[in-house]
Amino acid sequence: MSDGFLTTHVLDTARGGPAAGLRITLDRLDGNTRQRLAEAVTNADGRTDAPILPQGRFAPGLYELTFHAGDYLRTTGAALTEPPFLDAIPLRFGMEAGHYHVPLLLSPFGYSTYRGS
Repeated sequence: MSDGFLTTHVLDTARGGPAAGLRITLDRLDGNTRQRLAEAVTNADGRTDAPILPQGRFAPGLYELTFHAGDYLRTTGAALTEPPFLDAIPLRFGMEAGHYHVPLLLSPFGYSTYRGS
């Protein structure tokens, strides 16, 4: 294990604020093996209450955050197609050491992400 950790948050760009109540899962990937490490729901600030992957559980490797956007967007009353254009949004990325912050900017028909600070 290393001293790294992972944080995330979600902003609802269609509503102009944090996406509260959005479920996020985190898996570590190793070849064909997937290990669920965490599941969290965003708070009023659109963030998880603690790092989704804290120090002590961090290891270099390939990870996947899944943002369950369809469920969240339904609760906001957004006009969605059925099925929704965006439902589960998987983001696959590698981490080696240090602090990784992976935010999601979300609307019913698009999203953006980046490695933040």
